[in-house]
Amino acid sequence: MVSQRLIDLVDWRRRVGDLYRATGPDPLVQFRRGRDELLRSHPQSPIEPDERPTFQGLRYFPAAPAYRVRARMEAGDGGELAIETGGEDGAIRYRRAGQLTFELAGVACRLTVLSLIQYAGGLFVPFKDTTSGHETYGGGRYLFDTAKNTDAFVLEITPGSLDVVIDFNYAYNASCAYSPLWACPLAPPENLLKVPVRAGEMTYH
Repeated sequence: MVSQRLIDLVDWRRRVGDLYRATGPDPLVQFRRGRDELLRSHPQSPIEPDERPTFQGLRYFPAAPAYRVRARMEAGDGGELAIETGGEDGAIRYRRAGQLTFELAGVACRLTVLSLIQYAGGLFVPFKDTTSGHETYGGGRYLFDTAKNTDAFVLEITPGSLDVVIDFNYAYNASCAYSPLWACPLAPPENLLKVPVRAGEMTYH
C-alpha cells in the first residue's frame, strides 16, 4: 500500500521542479518566494515542524548577474566516486560524467559533473567555495540535480553544443542544512572552488 508519506514526497518533488519553470518578469524572485512557502507549509519540508510556524524565509545573497556564467561541458573520465551520506543510504555511488570549466572573478574554475549510478541517473553538481562554513552551509550547496528537475533556469543548454550557461543565483542547500534528521551527499573535495560564490542561498539560522 502506498503511504501518505510517499504521496507527499512525490508532490514535494513535483512542486520543487515547478519552481524552476515559473514564468513571469523575474523568475528568481518567484523561485525564492515559492521555495520559502514550500519550506514553511509542505509536509515534506526539511524545516523542523516546531520551527515552521515562525519560519520567516531563507536568507539569500542579492541577485548577481556576474554569477550567471558561460561554461564548457567537457567529457568526464567515467570513473566512479562514492559520497558518504552519513545516513541509512550509506555511500552513494556516482560516475564522473563530465567537467564544467568556466571563470569566476577572473579565476579559472572547474566542477565535476556527477551521474547517479544506483537509480534515476541525471546530472548532479554539488560544490563548495570559500564562503562555505561562514556565509553558506559548511557542507556546500547544490548547483543543479537534473534527476530532481532542479535545473531549468540554472543549466542553459544549446542542442549540439558543449557550451552551456550556469547560474549560481539558484544554488541551494541540501536538506541536511536545516535538520540533523536528514542525510545528504555533499560536495566532494574536487568540487571546491577557490573563489567566493556570493550568490544563491546562505546559511540557515
